[in-house]
Amino acid sequence: MRGRTESAGLVRIALAAVTWGTIPLLVRAVDAPPLVIVFWRVVFECAAIGVLLLVRRRFSEVARLSKRSLAVLAGQGLMLALNWVLFFTALAWTDVAVAEMLAYTGPVLVAVFAPLVLRDRFDRRILVPLALALAGTVFILTPGSLDTGPRALAGAAAAAASAFTYAFLVVNAKRLLSGFATDVYMFVETLAASVVLAPLALTMGQPTDGAQWGAVATLGVVHSALTGLLFLSGLRLVRADRAATLTYLEPASAVLFAALFLGEPVTVITLAGGAAIVGAGIIVARLAPAPASDQVPGF
Repeated sequence: MRGRTESAGLVRIALAAVTWGTIPLLVRAVDAPPLVIVFWRVVFECAAIGVLLLVRRRFSEVARLSKRSLAVLAGQGLMLALNWVLFFTALAWTDVAVAEMLAYTGPVLVAVFAPLVLRDRFDRRILVPLALALAGTVFILTPGSLDTGPRALAGAAAAAASAFTYAFLVVNAKRLLSGFATDVYMFVETLAASVVLAPLALTMGQPTDGAQWGAVATLGVVHSALTGLLFLSGLRLVRADRAATLTYLEPASAVLFAALFLGEPVTVITLAGGAAIVGAGIIVARLAPAPASDQVPGF
């Protein structure tokens, strides 16, 4: 029964990851600064989650949160805003492959930090898929694939910085999820992100037509609200390090989508790296559940 439950969690995380792989296509379709795109993404996500709470007649749960709980979730919202601004900046300033793969050193950081923060016993079986995923990342970041211009280098730096904010978000979310309903967690988190970004975002250039507004709405409703609920529900069922490793399906699919729809070149080395990353995800999905002593009480 435990194995079936964990498998269901892994499937949810994998589906969310592949959906996120289409994010670069939508970001490139919007002629607005990255911060503006992130702002409207969290606004639409917050609205979608708010509607869900109203339909379920559970909005009162938000009002009953203590000041401390609101502060904790708002802190997650601030980190979420920073993470997405960094990542979207990287997507705008450098190649999708470079942005995605540098950002996705984050799961490696999760695997390192999770046992320390969550008091998980370190599962040594995760080392092989983690090493495979990291090797795939190195393959894709060959010297010839990284533009050395100032803008591209700044984009690469933003992607690397987003890896650390990603690791913080995943590890902290795993720690906090036992205390909050997933939709309540996401509503307060995105509301805080919206409030923080609004003063700057509303003074900048906005999406200019219906197609661009459709893109940011899709980012918020589909790629954030729906897949966010899917991912967090899966995260409740599996260890943080396994979830993080499986999300390497996002950059692998993003590189493929960028080649197909944005015309970005994909070399044999890039394909080999992507194959290694996907292989890491498959290994994680096929791992037998860890013994009960490896699980965190309450998850």
